[in-house]
Amino acid sequence: MKKLIGAHVSVSGGVHKAMERASKIGANAVQIFSGSPRSWRRVELGTIDTDKLFSEQEKYTVEKIYIHALYLVNLASPKADLLARSIKSLKYDLAYSSLIKSSGVIVHVGSHLGLGWEKVRDKVVKRIKEILTKTPKDSFFLIENSAGQKGKVNSDLAEIKWLMDKVGSKRLKWCLDTCHGFSAGYSLAGKKEEGRGSLIAEITKYKLWSTLEVIHVNDSKGKFAGGIDRHQNLGDGEIATADLKSFLRDAKVKNIPLILEVPGLEKKGPDKANIDRLKKLV
Repeated sequence: MKKLIGAHVSVSGGVHKAMERASKIGANAVQIFSGSPRSWRRVELGTIDTDKLFSEQEKYTVEKIYIHALYLVNLASPKADLLARSIKSLKYDLAYSSLIKSSGVIVHVGSHLGLGWEKVRDKVVKRIKEILTKTPKDSFFLIENSAGQKGKVNSDLAEIKWLMDKVGSKRLKWCLDTCHGFSAGYSLAGKKEEGRGSLIAEITKYKLWSTLEVIHVNDSKGKFAGGIDRHQNLGDGEIATADLKSFLRDAKVKNIPLILEVPGLEKKGPDKANIDRLKKLV
């Protein structure tokens, strides 16, 4: 099986342009936004040139496309307006995903804003079920683990497992971010005595390997268990390269697509240098 190594790239000029951008840095998988990550505004789905996209995807041998949902989304919010916009946005992204044949929409579920996980979790389940009911059956909702920031949900793998079980849909999977896991206190080195324990052991404990669709491979500017979501270029952050290599070379990880979300050496996003670094780690 070909190892899928990709990066988040711009869709400026049209989503088809992302395929060439990925190829230029040596990627064979890609992650995109369906529009600006900081605006609710989106284009009509009927205006997207899928023929051009699929042609470019084949030309540049990009095997998989992932979509990252808006940063504004919060399915745990008590605010009716924000919640309505979040649900509408995710319905759009899942329809967009179906249209362009992507492998899923990666979602930061949001923050409970001090209410506590137990207070919001049943509502989050209800909202995810609503979204899945009203979106194409060939689209996938991928929960991303968070970095342990105050109020953010899903920094604990137990919460992701709970949502998986309660929603009970084959269309609900998840995305692991190495920076977020490290920042939330999961050890990539497999040292059980640290923080929340070994990341590999905890994924195994909660039986989450079968639903792990994709991994964001990012180094961390923040310290271990620091609760800070700040990505760094591979090898330049706080995650020991040997630990990251050990994690990525585990047999349970080897067939999972990898996506970079690093700043890049010139701070213009993931670049060939980081793709090359990642290829050496796997």
